[in-house]
Amino acid sequence: MRDIAVISFAQTPARRKVAELNEVEMLMPAVHTALGQVDMTIDDIGFTCSGSTDYLAGVGFSFVSTLDSVGPWPPIQESHVEMDGAWALYEAWVKLQLGELDTALVYCYSKSSPGDLPMVLTRQLDPILTGPLWPDSVSLAAVQAQAWLDAEKGTEEDMAAVAARSRRSALDNPNAQLAWDRSVEDHLADGYHIAPLRKGDCPPITDGAAAIVLAAGDVARDKVERPAWIRGIDHRIEPIHLGLRDLTVSASTRIAASKAGVADGPVDVAELHAPFSHQELILREALDLGDDVSVNPSGGALAANVMMAAGLIRIGEVANRITAGEANRGVAHATSGPCLQQNLVTVLEGDA
Repeated sequence: MRDIAVISFAQTPARRKVAELNEVEMLMPAVHTALGQVDMTIDDIGFTCSGSTDYLAGVGFSFVSTLDSVGPWPPIQESHVEMDGAWALYEAWVKLQLGELDTALVYCYSKSSPGDLPMVLTRQLDPILTGPLWPDSVSLAAVQAQAWLDAEKGTEEDMAAVAARSRRSALDNPNAQLAWDRSVEDHLADGYHIAPLRKGDCPPITDGAAAIVLAAGDVARDKVERPAWIRGIDHRIEPIHLGLRDLTVSASTRIAASKAGVADGPVDVAELHAPFSHQELILREALDLGDDVSVNPSGGALAANVMMAAGLIRIGEVANRITAGEANRGVAHATSGPCLQQNLVTVLEGDA
């Protein structure tokens, strides 16, 4: 296996609505900042892979237009996944493992503000039994949260503690959308949004973009003093029918974590893509993270949930801390689909 590292990460500030820019204009600062941080241009990139969804853009093959943000002429090697950018990073990592190229650019973006995101996400459901009922994503998360509470896996106070800590941590994140210092009691005093979820248990609607540069071996070492090496990466999927799986656990995350080697060493920091507060607690159990692990120091998806980019941002946040020497080994998690259906786990390490 080749040594592949994250050598640069950039994102745009998360905002509730970016009305003055189209997707290309919104994406360009992230792409060019990521390249500029390591003194590279698109001519230095061997492979480009993007993640997005046409359902949010409202246009078929919308990713084609956003290639203007990187400059597709002369022709480039390019691919796209209709998934979060974390899965685009996985494809780029596989491409680099072939040994034909040494560098890759991964980017992702979305503007969720123009439409009704919770209803748009119903298109992920099975089209025969569940989809026609149009259950929105927040209602489905509420069903999962209630099942988790009924199974006595935790309490509403535990959920409130996650929500309060996440937004408090986001105060140190200049790219966060929601950041404030509220107590657990303040959170519990709010009425239910969709029981047992309060507004604070749910992610914001967010517009934004992110980009990562990958490099292999000596190329990575030449570009940055301390690359964030990808030591393990794996993704798994569970049945589309919600009734066929236990919503109170994340079996696919547990399997992906085992394959990626999470337990092979101590974990300093973890960025978990948990759009709802109870989901962080489900993921912590699946990843077997101890109380000494710093979880979501960026604020996580509760502070900014850029659809199709929040997972890649988790990888970038861990990589930044490793590159800066703030952590030696970290875990990044990304999810897609209803109630943690699809999960990707990445283990990153820095040189001693």
